[in-house]
Amino acid sequence: MHAIHPASGDRGSGDRVSASSGSPSARTVLEPAEIRRALTRIAHEILERTGGAGDVVLLGIPTRGVPLAHRLADRLAQVEGRAVPSGSLDITMYRDDLRLRPARALGHTEVPPSGIDGMIVVLVDDVLYSGRTVRAALDALGDIGRPRSVQLAVLVDRGHRELPIRPDYVGKNLPTSPAEVVRVLLAEVDGQDAVTLEENLGGGAGKRAGA
Repeated sequence: MHAIHPASGDRGSGDRVSASSGSPSARTVLEPAEIRRALTRIAHEILERTGGAGDVVLLGIPTRGVPLAHRLADRLAQVEGRAVPSGSLDITMYRDDLRLRPARALGHTEVPPSGIDGMIVVLVDDVLYSGRTVRAALDALGDIGRPRSVQLAVLVDRGHRELPIRPDYVGKNLPTSPAEVVRVLLAEVDGQDAVTLEENLGGGAGKRAGA
């Protein structure tokens, strides 16, 4: 169902120290203005690829994919002059590592009243890493409808894919090592906008929601 496309977006990262991360080794790789510009660019790319977003539904993957989906919907509406439906898609029970992870509360799935049958669904997440979250989202999507096609938009693609999944829209390609942690902060959830990169001092893989 999911088309595989070459990733696009910026490369590299800055050397700015994040005052909000709580770690002296953290550096900010996207500031608020850069996040705004990245989302505006993604919105225009969606419009170009879908011919005006008339059949587009944006579904964010909790937690931070949801406000990103709503922000993208607002930008599309500003350009097109009409509302673009957006919602959320919980993937908790579809993860293939459910037995290996600590128990977590179920998220919320909210599909627009018009549904997703025959629509172009754009899944939205904050960070793309292994690809397993996206695979779970595709499974969850198949249980609620039959879209015409499925696309993927992410704010950050950090690499290290374990599955053959690539995003259609990328805010920033961020080369990382598995030992690093990418943290996305959004005003709706965290009170501020930023993307930081830091060493994972606790050991293990530096995964983040949106893996």
